[in-house]
Amino acid sequence: MTGEGGGNVVKLRAPRPCPICTRKSAPEFHPFCSKHCADVDLNRWLKGAYAIPAVEPPDEWDEASQIRPDDDEAER
Repeated sequence: MTGEGGGNVVKLRAPRPCPICTRKSAPEFHPFCSKHCADVDLNRWLKGAYAIPAVEPPDEWDEASQIRPDDDEAER
């Protein structure tokens, strides 16, 4: 087994462009093309630019108004 085709590595994925600037990605900064683009992405994460907005309940919602009459009698 040693010495047979050890230098031939088949890549399973097709190369994709850098998600920041769309240039060809570099293996050492995958999936980015450079350290600069990797740092730009990290900065966006740290600032919260990639956060998913949460749906807040209405202001008039409170826990007391959500108790059903049957629940209140069961507690007694």
